[in-house]
Amino acid sequence: MEHIKKPIRKAVFPVAGLGTRFIPATKASPKEMLPIVDKPLIQYAAEEAIAAGIEQLIFVTSSSKRAIEDHFDKNQELEDELEQRGKYDLLAMVKHIVPEGVSCIYIRQPEALGLGHAVLCAKPVVGDEPFAVILADDLIDGFEQACLSQMVNLYKEQHCSVIGIEEIKAAETDKYGIIKPEEFYENVWKIKSIVEKPTPDKAPSTLAVVGRYLLTPAIFSHLEKIKKGAGDEIQLTDAIARLLAEEQVLGFQFNGIRYDCGSKLGYLKATIDYALQHPNLREGFKKHLQMVCKKNCF
Repeated sequence: MEHIKKPIRKAVFPVAGLGTRFIPATKASPKEMLPIVDKPLIQYAAEEAIAAGIEQLIFVTSSSKRAIEDHFDKNQELEDELEQRGKYDLLAMVKHIVPEGVSCIYIRQPEALGLGHAVLCAKPVVGDEPFAVILADDLIDGFEQACLSQMVNLYKEQHCSVIGIEEIKAAETDKYGIIKPEEFYENVWKIKSIVEKPTPDKAPSTLAVVGRYLLTPAIFSHLEKIKKGAGDEIQLTDAIARLLAEEQVLGFQFNGIRYDCGSKLGYLKATIDYALQHPNLREGFKKHLQMVCKKNCF
């Protein structure tokens, strides 16, 4: 259990998916590059990781995801242009997308074999350290503290894997990994078992896994052994189910609101809520929404 002494410095971002629910927008551009107001989803995810103390951002990509690499790379031509025009606020924004001391690493997932396989692809870089997994299309507004930071604080207390969870409607259990919980303390549950996408009549609870994980390196040995599960894919949920036989895994109900930006409705909700928080847009946007609501008699 040497990993217990190690801080969480690495985060894995599985970004190799095709984003079929947003075609044609994602035909040539990754879904993770869809903007919420003025930042792409993947940047929100990276900023959440960095705020939690992550030093290595590990992107598990495919051949069609070069836009993500370009986004986090230096763009000297753009920086020179902004500097010449005296747009120093925009220049600072572009130069500090990835702050000093944080590195980006890109790994190709050769086949679309599921989330578990994508995480396994990161094993050579993660090694024997605990690590985070962040799904960028689950955008989480953590209010006073980012979701991953809340989870890292819990990890420092309990030194075990932590999975982000939230209460869902019973009719939606077949869309998520669902845990069988045992109450531990406020907003924290011991996970007794976990199952991927059960039908409502077979779901052990209505506590669903969302796109935030802190995992010990022991997960890799299980990912290497499990067979394809739901959707004919290597499921991370199935590996976590095996991990439960060896280690404690906690479910954490974070303080915040999650937007499922993998769906069009969730994406639109996030865009509206984040626009209403934007210091330069909120007043004008609020007036527009009021006019729209009045016109449509909502």
